[in-house]
Amino acid sequence: MKVVYSKSFEVSYCSDPAAATGRVEAVLAVIRDKVEMIEAVPASRQDIAAVHTESHIEMVRREGLYDIAALAAGGAVQAARVGLTEPCFGLIRPPGHHASAGSAWGFCYFNNMAIALEKLKREGAIQTALVLDFDLHFGDGTVNILGGKKYVSIYNPSSSSRRDYLAGVESFLGQRQVDLIGVSAGFDNHQEDWGGLLATEDYKEMGRMVREAARKNKGGYFGILEGGYNHRVLGRNVMAFLEGLES
Repeated sequence: MKVVYSKSFEVSYCSDPAAATGRVEAVLAVIRDKVEMIEAVPASRQDIAAVHTESHIEMVRREGLYDIAALAAGGAVQAARVGLTEPCFGLIRPPGHHASAGSAWGFCYFNNMAIALEKLKREGAIQTALVLDFDLHFGDGTVNILGGKKYVSIYNPSSSSRRDYLAGVESFLGQRQVDLIGVSAGFDNHQEDWGGLLATEDYKEMGRMVREAARKNKGGYFGILEGGYNHRVLGRNVMAFLEGLES
């Protein structure tokens, strides 16, 4: 499997958990020898401006975070493009699902998923898409940007029961036929992370569900990193998800 990555993502760009030193390295330690790395390239100003207001872009620039946020957004675009023909994962940061058109919070700056899907839609590479966001936290930015667009459906699973959680994901994926499935893959709902709910094998199962739904639709699929803050388990959780996507 191809994984979009840059060594720049290993640098701590600000003092928040999403930027903690060692986060990306914890994933790399597990997956490096099992995947093919693709170097991330920044999203263009035009692609970012198609999703975000000029005032928001300038705010990110003033905070000194434009370059790393644009690189993460570009990595998402690459992962989505590769995902049209084969599974791909963006090992990128900053995350993006809390970034709305004109504002952002929760360690996010640009909405990586929205920038990627909107670019592919403008280019005519896709007509329909689905976003599965299994991060612990509701992806409000993605909903704010894409929720009103008829070409995309978004699902943020939420349940206190593992079985019901997975059943909801499977039901949602099985009810829609789309050209591309994008996964905002946050691993902070793991039993040893902030949410305390999901087991490592649940991420593999969700990866399998995505793969099966995409193959049934004869469409593509990709994932990008959102949350996940326990470095001790993050790598194996990401690996489990990738195994599900590929096996």
